[in-house]
Amino acid sequence: MVRPIVFGIPLGLAFGALLSATSAAQQVPRPWAANVVVPQTSCYTMGRRPAVRIEQVRAGVVIRGQVATTMVEVRLRNPGPGRLEAELLMPVPDGATVRGFSYDGPGREPTARLLPRDEARRTYDQIVAQARDPALLEFAGSNLVRSSVFPVEGGGTQAVRLTYEHLLPADGDRIDYVLPRSESVEYRVPWKVSVKVDAAGPIAAVYSPSHAVRTSRPAAGVALVELEAEAATDPGPFRLSYLRERAGVSASLFAYPDPRLGGGYFLLLAGLPPEPKGKAAEIRREVTLVIDRSGSMRGEKLDQVREAARQVIAGLDEGESFNLVLYNEGVDPFRPRPVRKSRATEREARRFLDAMTARGGTNLHDALLEALRPAPAEGTLPIVLFMTDGLATVGQTAESAIRDLARRHNPHRKRIFSFGVGVDVNTPLLEKIAYENRGFATFILPAEDVEVKVGRVFDRLKGPVLADPELAIGGDGPRRATELIPDRLPDLFEGDQIVLLGQYRGDEPLQFTLRGNHRGTPRTFRFRLSLDGATTRNGFVPRLWASRKIGLLVDAVRAQGADPAAPLGAKQGVAPMARELVEEIVRLSTEFGILTEYTAFLAREGTDLSKKEDLLSNAGDVLRSRAIRTRTGYASVNQEINNQKLKALTCVNPRNKFLGPDMSESATATVQQVCDLAFFKRGDRWVDSRLLNAAPEAGHPRVISFGSDEFRELTERLAREGRQGSIALRGDILLQVDGRPVLIRAPGKGPDANRP
Repeated sequence: MVRPIVFGIPLGLAFGALLSATSAAQQVPRPWAANVVVPQTSCYTMGRRPAVRIEQVRAGVVIRGQVATTMVEVRLRNPGPGRLEAELLMPVPDGATVRGFSYDGPGREPTARLLPRDEARRTYDQIVAQARDPALLEFAGSNLVRSSVFPVEGGGTQAVRLTYEHLLPADGDRIDYVLPRSESVEYRVPWKVSVKVDAAGPIAAVYSPSHAVRTSRPAAGVALVELEAEAATDPGPFRLSYLRERAGVSASLFAYPDPRLGGGYFLLLAGLPPEPKGKAAEIRREVTLVIDRSGSMRGEKLDQVREAARQVIAGLDEGESFNLVLYNEGVDPFRPRPVRKSRATEREARRFLDAMTARGGTNLHDALLEALRPAPAEGTLPIVLFMTDGLATVGQTAESAIRDLARRHNPHRKRIFSFGVGVDVNTPLLEKIAYENRGFATFILPAEDVEVKVGRVFDRLKGPVLADPELAIGGDGPRRATELIPDRLPDLFEGDQIVLLGQYRGDEPLQFTLRGNHRGTPRTFRFRLSLDGATTRNGFVPRLWASRKIGLLVDAVRAQGADPAAPLGAKQGVAPMARELVEEIVRLSTEFGILTEYTAFLAREGTDLSKKEDLLSNAGDVLRSRAIRTRTGYASVNQEINNQKLKALTCVNPRNKFLGPDMSESATATVQQVCDLAFFKRGDRWVDSRLLNAAPEAGHPRVISFGSDEFRELTERLAREGRQGSIALRGDILLQVDGRPVLIRAPGKGPDANRP
């Protein structure tokens, strides 16, 4: 049985009416139930009885225009034999209207009460003081809904549902939605989140900077978004933004101020221009498939590659072109230059593929040269799908020479998408060839199907919308924007959107000029975006920029392995030429709390983060043995997969997840990204990354006891800045406030609690 209460009036009035109907005794604040459930953070036990457990949280969101309706269902389990009392405490946005509250099964009539901001704050303090757990302070500053008490039967489960509605903030064409959740890496409750966006008009872009999502666009004004399964336990508020389409480029800025830069960081989100009215010209593709038929491809791999080539040719549209280049120690093209797809040419290509056999060595250099040589047909987008399952063994075999061929001898600017079949391939070579030619590399592991992987890449290349895009950024004063990532935009296809990160100077609006081949016609789009919305609450912006920057720096180190005389190849120390790369990797990793396989040692207990030379030496050793010397095998494939994700990251990675040399996933719980800050755990103390290398003159920290008036004042200040999560960590916290160190003693400390 479901026992609902439905509200259709403003929250304050709804609860005012509810309270007026109750007795005076009932209006007196009731004591807490034995278990207080805050699904965004934890279950708090107010007595000695066992706590209920949160099994799963499901959030269903419908956004119509600028109004969001959120239904949160919390599924609880009672592991003990007896009935337990529990109640729900849910942070909700300002101005929310509660539409419904219900739970399953028989019980008392469910009630819910809005706690205004001041009372909500006192509630936070009461629970934190009683549970001796600061985690709930992460939501200080939020309004709360407190539910009625409900039973959870022994050994049973209970589902509780709260539905609320609120008006979303708009920034120009951008609408932003936030679902409060804990930022703690200790939080392991799985969430299922689904969102339906039903806009009043066409949607240009849908973006989440916080979580990996899967998006489909069934109609021009509708978007369906689901949290990816891999992100079910990733912490942090769930953020989603969508851009409303307009005549030109639909664009918006997320800006983060940083006085050290004389400006700050920005993230440009832009959707592609709509199709012109009337019959639009299209960009036709010209696809060249370069297929390895060396002896190692014999058997199932060759059969899969053959079928993948057939599917690519079949998937070309009328008027598009293709060619096939088979290679082992020699090169055998289907035609001297690409041919238009027709029934006849497709039939001939199938016969050509049927006759393909596997034998001999691998001449990567000449195969690539043959694919890049012919001039493409006018008005086409030339794409090369380059496949290999091994190292270069015939002809020019030097990695640096093959890489330079793709970079310097590609006169027609063909896009190269490389495929490494198996793990016996030179992974940094394949990645570099693709990345420098507006493509990307795909690695097909031994248990995976070549046909499926090639097909997925080719499907992404359907409908070129904007080819050869170039973006210029200006404004009042010189060099208003620097450190842009990516420094060159890729071609954009159906469903793509632009996510560009960089640093800005000053606070005047930025002017953008985007040029490119838009659906077959050269066009220029200009737009001007304000920086007035810059806020420290956009802490994801500098962290995403730093993640991508680290990926580029690792790329630069990894590229040195193509030359046997690379300076990082030295057996001792970090060579001068590479030192600046290692220094910057370590600096960004510590400042932003971003760990990679090369800097994971920073999170280990016992690592002294104040000893710079030791850190550089350790990082140099790992980069030398892994990034420089490891060029093939699983231990090389994992590096390229990790680095590809870093260079193209669009949502934060709070657990610092990456693949290890054995392809297993690693994560850490001793580095915490909170808002725009990062903390490293040392013993029972969390240390603000800004204090890791604090100068001696910084002096002893000011000590603040948990729960004191000074502590509450600091909480209120941090809540105004959106940084209250930094004092919700469990343990002592060494935090920088106004440039000075402050030590917050954890609850439960003894008589020496005020000693630094």
